[in-house]
Amino acid sequence: MAAPRIDGGRTPLPATLVEVAEHRLRDAILSGALQPGQKVVEEQLCADLGISRAPLREALRLLAQQGLVERVPRRGSRVAEWSPTDILQLFELRHVLECHAIETALPLPDPDTALQPVREALDAMRSATDDLDRDDAHRLFHAAVVGLARNRQLDIALAPILLKLQLPMAMNIRTEAQQSHPRDGIDRHQAILAALETNDQSVVIAALKEHGHLDYLGPRLHR
Repeated sequence: MAAPRIDGGRTPLPATLVEVAEHRLRDAILSGALQPGQKVVEEQLCADLGISRAPLREALRLLAQQGLVERVPRRGSRVAEWSPTDILQLFELRHVLECHAIETALPLPDPDTALQPVREALDAMRSATDDLDRDDAHRLFHAAVVGLARNRQLDIALAPILLKLQLPMAMNIRTEAQQSHPRDGIDRHQAILAALETNDQSVVIAALKEHGHLDYLGPRLHR
């Protein structure tokens, strides 16, 4: 007798097709090619990506988990729209987790070694060749800050918050790049690193509070 199939009989989707669709759609959303609230037309996307509906729908499911896509009953999928309240609450959650991590981690016994992942993430922001690379480096930076606590559950709690902040942060980055005198996001992250190098909890928490406030007050979030 054949062993029962734990996947309910569904044939696993080719990971490569799902990954291609997920990455292409994510890039389109974060670059602004697909706008918040815009309907996702599956037929068109299948033709554009050269894939069938099965891997496309799996990719849409993954993007929904990241907060980039939302399902509308009987209407399919659309690019997610975040209200100002939603965005503020996400920044507040990030701040709470970061502060808890700092209160747990500092003072660091070996700051030079412990802060290396934070420095590497900042270097990645500096060397980013486009807005999407910079967005990835931005998430790595904040993950590295929380990672100082060496608390796996904190890392797990932070990950979906950073994913959901992808869209508002990408909107901020695009707007800053278009301004004649853009606020330098790299300098703001450098200020956090400088605070961390003091190894003083109160200094770091004040820097994180100011940073989160400026992130939320980005031009595109005032709509």
